[in-house]
Amino acid sequence: MRPRLFMIFAVTAAWAAIAAHLAFAQDPTNIVADQVRAQGYKCDSPQSATRDAQASRPDEQVWILQCESGTYHVQLVPDMAAKVEKINKSQNGGQ
Repeated sequence: MRPRLFMIFAVTAAWAAIAAHLAFAQDPTNIVADQVRAQGYKCDSPQSATRDAQASRPDEQVWILQCESGTYHVQLVPDMAAKVEKINKSQNGGQ
């Protein structure tokens, strides 16, 4: 009886961990915001991260990160620091 309960508990815990990981992995906002903050930029309340498909390449993902404090153009390159550029309102079409 105990081995069976242990197995049920282990399977339930594993599924919960997988579900939590998938939920976080599907939303890149926190991942991109963490990278931007790690490089010294302010992003207190990340609102969204939208992948720029035209600017992205297979080994370089480009994201537009919207934070409460501003908007950033973020280029993620494996094994390197991200290239982060703050987007001004005039660059974003709102002169």
